[in-house]
Amino acid sequence: MANLNRIKLVLVEKNKTGKWLADELGKTPSTVSKWCQNSIQPDLNTLDKIAKLLNVDKRDLLTP
Repeated sequence: MANLNRIKLVLVEKNKTGKWLADELGKTPSTVSKWCQNSIQPDLNTLDKIAKLLNVDKRDLLTP
């Protein structure tokens, strides 16, 4: 499967964990893990929330 998002990389850059992100979003760690593995993708509203939590532009979360 193609790497469509960079969530895992941005979490590492921001020194945050998938569990932290799951807690902040009210999602399960399993869901966030699947996003990080690019096996599923978050919807656009969730992607916007992730960007705000990590203080990055939404485009930084996507692979060009």
